[in-house]
This record gives sequence, structure tokens and C-alpha cells, in this order.
Amino acid sequence: MHGWIILDKPLGLGSTQGVSAVKRALREGGYGKYKVGHGGTLDPLATGVLPIAIGEATKLAGRMLDGDKVYDFTVRFGVETDTLDLEGKPIAESDARPTPAEIDAVLPRFAGPIEQVPPAYSAIKVDGERAYDLARAGEAVELKGRSVTVHSLFRHSGLEPGSRYSSALDSATPAQGRGGGLEEVTLTAHVSKGTYIRSLARDIARALGTVGHVTMLRRTKAGPFTLDSAISLDKLADAAKARTLEDCLLPLRAGLDDIPALSLTPDQAGLLRQGRVLIGIAADDGQHFALLGDTPVALVEADAGEVRVVRGFNL
Repeated sequence: MHGWIILDKPLGLGSTQGVSAVKRALREGGYGKYKVGHGGTLDPLATGVLPIAIGEATKLAGRMLDGDKVYDFTVRFGVETDTLDLEGKPIAESDARPTPAEIDAVLPRFAGPIEQVPPAYSAIKVDGERAYDLARAGEAVELKGRSVTVHSLFRHSGLEPGSRYSSALDSATPAQGRGGGLEEVTLTAHVSKGTYIRSLARDIARALGTVGHVTMLRRTKAGPFTLDSAISLDKLADAAKARTLEDCLLPLRAGLDDIPALSLTPDQAGLLRQGRVLIGIAADDGQHFALLGDTPVALVEADAGEVRVVRGFNL
């Protein structure tokens, strides 16, 4: 049981609770004790792809944090909340509602490298304290802007993907307001690590001359993992009872599908397992997934014919 279980995280569940659910499934299925961790936090009000690393795959969980993400999200115009989502209290209001044409015109301003200020209600540390703890205690939280990249950003027309999640939260407001302006819009963003969708929604609304907050957030991709391989908590529980969790497990190498494999001889594998450097290896510079047959040996870095271990696997 060394690999990945990809959860389709439901509304209201925290990422650490997702880890606990997988630990419980392993225990109830009689699989023994394994290290378990997640590859990227999702807010309780967000749903979608939550990679859970098991066993030796936990050594790659940090790499998931560095990967790109894709989100569907709905912005409700007219009210900005202190948390920038449905959980918070209103702090600003506006009667202005943008038209689809106005939204389409402003979105290119948020594509590519941008600067954004993270939400006050975030896990970023300020003088050793989490920003959300300070904000909840009533303290003023001022976070520095950060550079992130929005690889693509577009508006959905017609049937909004994920609208069922939005309507589960608040279905009272119609999609279109007076004068052809929209009460809400659903967007898809492909973003780099460190990007806060709530901040992106806030800034888009302000650029449109109004304010807004996120009412639906669904992660459809995290690193190499998509919803196609994600399972529900019910399916996880059923697999645990049937002791078929291995059928839900993606191999350790699934987390490294974006890098090339490097085949090793037994002698080379032995040297890498000792932490030694391989010399004279014909491999392109950069990271590789080193294998002995089908057995993962290490995540390695090749440089000018030399290969060094980045993360070794005890398999």
C-alpha cells in the first residue's frame, strides 16, 4: 500500500479529515499502519481533487504542493465578505453588476504572472501565528503581496460546471440581474502554486467596479491527478469493508507522471540506495524517476552525466 488515493473531497470536510478517513479505511480493512498525508490543502467549503499519499508516496506529497492546480469557481457579485467566501461576514456591498462582455474584457488582465494579496483568513504565518487565527481574534491582518501565475482563465456560459455545488449552498439568487448584469459567474482557472482563488475572485470583482465573494470552489486537477481518478468517501468506506482498497490505489509513480523514467541496473540501484552518486549516466539534465524493473528506487536529479538522489524509496 505505497501510492495514492485521490479523494473527491465533499463539502464541509477539511483536508486533515480526509487524511483521517483514509487512515480509518486502512485500519478497518486490516492493511496495517502506514504514513498518510495529503498533497495540498482544500478549504472545507471547497470540493474536488484531494491527493492522499500513503506509505513511501508521502515522500512526494510536498512535490504536489508545488504543482499547478485547476479550479472551477463561482463569484457572487454585490457583497464582499471578510473571508472572501460564504463563511464570512459582509464587509462591503455594491449595486453594480457586470455584463458578460465586461467580464470577458477584464479577465485577460488576470492571466499570466500577477501579484495578489492572500486572504486574511489563510494559513499563512504572521510572526509565528496563522493569519486566520489572528483574524478570528479580531486583529488586523496585513499580508504582503506575492507573485503567482494564472496560466489560463475563462468564463463559462450556459450550464455552469459545478453549479449544483453552488446551489447546495445558496440557490436564492438568480444568475442574471437587472439591466443584463450578472449576479454571479462561474470561471475556470489553471494556476500555479500559492494562488488563492478567493483573492482572485475579489480582485476580478473589484476590477469590474463591484465587489464579490466565492460561493463555489471545486478543484478539478492537482498536479497530475484529476477527477477521473477521484473516489467518494462512500466508495472509500465500501472498499475498506470489502478489503479491496488496493483497487482504489494509484501507484507511487502516478505522482511523477510528468517526469521521465530512468531504468537502472541492479548495481546502479544498489549505489543509489546507499546514497551514492552515479557517474557517466546518459540522461537529460533534470529530475527523473529511477526504476529497477518496475520497482521505484528514487526520485533523482541528473546533471552533466551525474545522478544524485532527491528522494529515496524503501521498496
